[in-house]
Amino acid sequence: MELIARGTGEIFPEEELKVKLERSIETGKPLRVKLGVDPSTKDLHLGHTVVLRKLRQFQQLGHKAVLIIGDGTGLVGDPSGRDATRPQLTPELIDENARTYIEQASKVLDVENPELFEMRKNGDWFREMDFFKVVTLASKMTVARILERDDFSARFKQQTPIYLHEMLYPIMQAWDSVVVRADVELGGTDQKYNLLVGRDFQKAGGQEPQICVTLPLLVGTDGSKKMSKSYGNYIGISEPAKTMFDKTISIPDTLAADYFTLLTTVPLDEVKKLINADPREAKLKLALDIISQYHGKDVAAKLGEAYKSGKNAPGDLAQEARLKPDDLKDGKVWVVRLVMASGFAGSNSEARKLIAGGAVSVEGSKITEADSDIEVLEGQLLRVGKKRVAKITFIPEV
Repeated sequence: MELIARGTGEIFPEEELKVKLERSIETGKPLRVKLGVDPSTKDLHLGHTVVLRKLRQFQQLGHKAVLIIGDGTGLVGDPSGRDATRPQLTPELIDENARTYIEQASKVLDVENPELFEMRKNGDWFREMDFFKVVTLASKMTVARILERDDFSARFKQQTPIYLHEMLYPIMQAWDSVVVRADVELGGTDQKYNLLVGRDFQKAGGQEPQICVTLPLLVGTDGSKKMSKSYGNYIGISEPAKTMFDKTISIPDTLAADYFTLLTTVPLDEVKKLINADPREAKLKLALDIISQYHGKDVAAKLGEAYKSGKNAPGDLAQEARLKPDDLKDGKVWVVRLVMASGFAGSNSEARKLIAGGAVSVEGSKITEADSDIEVLEGQLLRVGKKRVAKITFIPEV
C-alpha cells in the first residue's frame, strides 16, 4: 500500500482499496486497473508519466493495467479543468497520435506481458451504439449532477457556453469503466469528478464500484503552469538525452521535491536530505535518475561525468538539428524551422521567443529575426542559450 500511496493526490475510498488488495492476494485474482487516455498529442512528456508510473506500480504488484485509448471520447474532448469548449479532434489526428502512444508508453509500462497489460479502444463500443442507447446512458445523469462539476458550474455562472456534447464526456468515461469492469481507475486530480461518475455507473450496473486514485498534475519547467507542450515548459520522454538532462537540471529548486516524488523511486527521506544539503547536487541526481529511466545508465553516467567536468557531452551524445531536403531552399532554412529541428523548442512560437530574445546563434553569429532564412552548412553548430548546442545534419532524401 505504501508504494501505491506515494505521490497520490487522493485515494477514495482508501479502505475499499485495502480490502480489494487483500482479497486479490487471497484469491490470486489480479485487480483490473484502468487508465483512459485521449490521444490529443503524439509526443508524451514527463507530466504524462506521473499516472503511467502509478499504473506500472500496480503491474509490479501483479495487477493488470487496462489502458483505454480514447478514440471515441477524443472526438468529444474532455472538458475537465477547461474554462471554454475544447476543440474537437479529427478521427485522422486521433489515429495518427495513437500510433505513437503505445510505443512511448512502453518506456514506462510492461506492454508485452498479456497477464499484466490489456489495451482497448473505446471507439469500438461507442461506434456500435445507436441514438437510443446514448439516450439511455444519458438518462442515468441529472443536469444538477452535471453542474456539480467545478468547471461547468463556473462556466454556467459566467454565462460561458456549455455544449451538450461536453456533458456526454463524463458519461462516456464512466461507461468505459463498466465495459472493462475496472477495479481501480487512475487519473489526474482534475479527473476526480469523472472517476466518481464511473463508480455511480458501475453501482447502477450491478458491479462493485471502482476505487478512484488521483495523481497531481506535474508543474512544468517554468515553475508555474502544468507541464504542457503548448506552454513550452515540457520535458519529452522521446527527446534526446542531452536535451532531457539540460531541461531537468534547469528546473527551479522549488520543483525538485515534487519531481523526485512523482518521477523517481528515490526514498522520500533521502530526497529531503539531498535537497536540504545541496539543491544543485539534488537536481543533478534527479536528472541522472530520469535519464537512466529513458536512455539507460551508461548514457546517464556519460552526461554526469561531462557535467561535473564542465565539458560538453561526448560526441556520441551530441544533439543534432536534423534538416530534411524540403526544409532547405538553395542551402537556406527558415531559422524557426532550424530551432524546431534541434528539439530545443516545442512550437514555432517558443522558437520565435528564443530568437527574439537573442538566444540563438549559428557558428557564433547571433540571429534575432525570426522570419529570416539563413544559409547553413552541414556540421555547423547551432547554439540556443549558453549550454544547448546542436550539430546541423542533413537527412538524405529517401
